[in-house]
Amino acid sequence: MMAVTSSCKDSSKMGLDNGKYVRYTPEQVEALERLYHDCPKPSSLRRQQLIRECPILSNIEPKQIKVWFQNRRCREKQRKEASRLQAVNRKLSAMNKLLMEENDRLQKQVSHLVYENSYFRQQTQNTTLASTDNSCESVVTSGQHHLTPQNPPRDASPAGLLSIAEETLTEFLSKATGTAVEWVQMPGMKPGPDSIGIIAISHGCTGVASRACGLVGLEPTRVAEILKDRPSWYRDCRAVDVLNVLSTGNGGTIELLYMQLYAPTTLAPARDFWLLRYTSVMEDGSLVVCERSLNNTQNGPSMPPVQNFVRAEMLPSGYLVRPCEGGGSIIHIVDHIDLEPWSVPEVLRPLYESSMLLSQRTTLAALRQLRQISLEITQPNVTGWGRRPAALRALGQRLSRGFNEAVNGFADEGWSMIESDGIDDVTVHVNTSPGKLMGTIQTYANGFPSMSNAVLCAKASMLLKNVPPAILLRFLREHRSEWADSGVDAYAAAAVKAGPSSLPVSRGGCFGGQVILPLSQTIENEEFMEVIRLENMAQYRDDVIMPSDIFLLQVCNGVDENAMGTCAELIFAPIDASFSDDAPLLPSGFRIIPLDSKSDASSPNRTLDLASTLEVGPNNKQCGDRNNGSVKSVMTIAFQFAFEIHLQESVAVMARQYVRSIISSVQRVALALSPSPIGSHVSLRPQHSAPEGQTLARWICQSYRFFLGVDLLKTVAEESDSLLKTLWQHSDAVLCCSLKELPVFTFANQAGLDMLETTLIALQDITLEKIFNDNGRKTLFAELPQIMQQGFGYLEGGVCMSSMGRPISYERAVAWKVMNEDEDVHCLCFMFSNWSFV
Repeated sequence: MMAVTSSCKDSSKMGLDNGKYVRYTPEQVEALERLYHDCPKPSSLRRQQLIRECPILSNIEPKQIKVWFQNRRCREKQRKEASRLQAVNRKLSAMNKLLMEENDRLQKQVSHLVYENSYFRQQTQNTTLASTDNSCESVVTSGQHHLTPQNPPRDASPAGLLSIAEETLTEFLSKATGTAVEWVQMPGMKPGPDSIGIIAISHGCTGVASRACGLVGLEPTRVAEILKDRPSWYRDCRAVDVLNVLSTGNGGTIELLYMQLYAPTTLAPARDFWLLRYTSVMEDGSLVVCERSLNNTQNGPSMPPVQNFVRAEMLPSGYLVRPCEGGGSIIHIVDHIDLEPWSVPEVLRPLYESSMLLSQRTTLAALRQLRQISLEITQPNVTGWGRRPAALRALGQRLSRGFNEAVNGFADEGWSMIESDGIDDVTVHVNTSPGKLMGTIQTYANGFPSMSNAVLCAKASMLLKNVPPAILLRFLREHRSEWADSGVDAYAAAAVKAGPSSLPVSRGGCFGGQVILPLSQTIENEEFMEVIRLENMAQYRDDVIMPSDIFLLQVCNGVDENAMGTCAELIFAPIDASFSDDAPLLPSGFRIIPLDSKSDASSPNRTLDLASTLEVGPNNKQCGDRNNGSVKSVMTIAFQFAFEIHLQESVAVMARQYVRSIISSVQRVALALSPSPIGSHVSLRPQHSAPEGQTLARWICQSYRFFLGVDLLKTVAEESDSLLKTLWQHSDAVLCCSLKELPVFTFANQAGLDMLETTLIALQDITLEKIFNDNGRKTLFAELPQIMQQGFGYLEGGVCMSSMGRPISYERAVAWKVMNEDEDVHCLCFMFSNWSFV
């Protein structure tokens, strides 16, 4: 043992033979190193083959070769661990520096507040002792304090712009590292070695502001280059135009920018900014990029108001990037804007007054982009069927941008509104501009021509209450069959059919008739991209997916229930089966934005299982526990369709009806998921006398033990609160059906839903006889009288069918009567063991 440990320290020179060290020649070491890089862990046969193929190793025993490879792997492991610990140490040192700076800032803020408190206390005492005889003079004086003088226009000449730039730099630094803004830690974002950074939001300042401090593995110049290219990472940014560039005497640069931001909903206009951006290097080598609005200037360039945009104001904001010891950068980000909330409906104003939303959508987006690019550089993996992460990010950007274009419908992009049908809940826009569908491409990569020459978008926004955005969005993602129409999916996919598939037949999780094929996910799982294959539309030929199959490229973010103020999005587009990088994309989807910060009213442990959706009643404890505050959000829905221009009228009617049906489905699902009293009398099933989930689970287990003499769930007491959860997670498929003339299923655990390829909401539409073939129905009807007489019965193994028509084999099934507390038969329960798709 000592010999092996010692040789690990110098395995390039020593070997081991019967406890003795053996010295290798440099040529032998070189040969072994080459072999190691080809195969770090060779088998016994492989080692013998190496000795035969390499004459220089012929005098070395196979055992010595084995020990050499063991020691070499040991050394490699130690090297990697040392490198990892050094990286962690550098990160902790930099984080400690950030925390010390933050501590100094907080101490200064405390001192400032103590001084202000003393000053105001003194002023209060003076006011109390002062005479109030001259009341008229007091009124005049008091009134004078409320008069705000109008600021004169600022000089926009080159000298004036430099003065504004220096002033902007000073104000930005006072926010980034000083006490100009009262910062409070953002809820749910605790600093630490594994956190994204130190995140804070403003409290009681003009407009909304957010600040982040973090570490990134990129050099300062690269960081500045990425952040200045705002459209590449800020998905709400439509465009940034640099209209003028000036060089300063100190080596800095002044740029005049015009920036446009998309509106997040159909209920408010978009925003634009007229900005000055100042880039300079400080004496300590730090790189600073700061910006502010130029809304009141003279003697220089200006930007007149633009139609359909509201001019917003950016207060001094920007980025402070400092080189970090050992490589990388320490970055401070400040975003401070005034979005003019007066210009939107009152119900939407919280959306424009939320520092938390600004932090999630802008500040953290910048920091995540930097960390993602840094990770891709250090770990240049090829994912997503041969696509590098940068290519997948570009696809995600295209999806997001296309969805934003559809929601906003700008006239300069070719969109025009068509006449309403008399109901203004759904707005329809049409785009007939050349190249809208194909960009600059008029045929697909394989030469297939485009049959559509126009695009129609049907969109709407709706207010949601008492359902957290993350929960609703996750339901929409995992249960597409609850709201989507397969015929409309087929119509939308027809516009992008091009050639044979390059996607696999199956790989990923299956949710209710759809297969989710993961492509990529960002750090912290904040966003992930996937390909959806709709199983019910698939046609197979020798395990090859034919061109008629439907695929969707989908990006999903905001599904973390614990993240405060997060916007949740599900955006998708039908894609050609060849999945080429230049494939046309017509994104559609959902965006749900919280309108207040009361998202903690919902438990982070809520799931889309039976406990949260089976039955909501007046005695449901979940309802009472979570009714401490309401959760309001606005959902925006936009669906795009390619069509031939002469079919515009019929396509518009179809699109309106489809979006209205989706709105109805979303309202139903949101009401069912809502924990508030508003939805307390609404069940996802028509039977208002049906028991609550916990009670039903107890009846199922008690009846099973009574009729079969054994416990269904041996490790859980029947009065335990975890009974329902355990039954829900049982490996066998458990299904309950009603005792009617035409029995339908009323309950299934997770395995049962997976087997039937359905959801709890759609379960009530499946009849008992529908899942059996002819032989299965004959067997069932033959055994049913005995089951009803003795209380239980067994069904021999066979084949049944899912709701999607797929055959399912099962080894055995048992059926028993479920008795309620009055000893009446409530339903019939089936349990299928060892089932699998054929």
